[in-house]
Amino acid sequence: MGPNDIKQIALFNNLDDKHLALIADLSADERFRTGQVVFKEGSQGDRLYVIASGRIRISKSIPGIGEEALAILNTGEYFGEMGLIDEFPRSADAIAHSDCILYSVSKEDMEGLLFVNRDLAYEILWNFVRTISARLRETN
Repeated sequence: MGPNDIKQIALFNNLDDKHLALIADLSADERFRTGQVVFKEGSQGDRLYVIASGRIRISKSIPGIGEEALAILNTGEYFGEMGLIDEFPRSADAIAHSDCILYSVSKEDMEGLLFVNRDLAYEILWNFVRTISARLRETN
């Protein structure tokens, strides 16, 4: 993932070129086929994912009912950010709704970057707060 790719993502779109390049250096490309599980509810959250192409379904398994889709995320959106903030397990499943290319950044790498770059940490954390607030409003 290059800096120009990252700038298209809402979480990072207000960052300067230097910070975009730092994040790009930390990211890894991952490919998933339709129906493939990215992570399961209850697993340890250890990375943030950005959708480079394709769609991701965020869902929960309801006993006696089956899968309940909570959201369908599209290219440019991100998920798994709570895994960078707290130590709790994943709260839902993430499943490839179509063939996908995801960029991922590990919690360890992101923590190291944010520890050294306080200005970057401030910007990203405020963007996290905005995302969480918007998603909470949607559920209400």
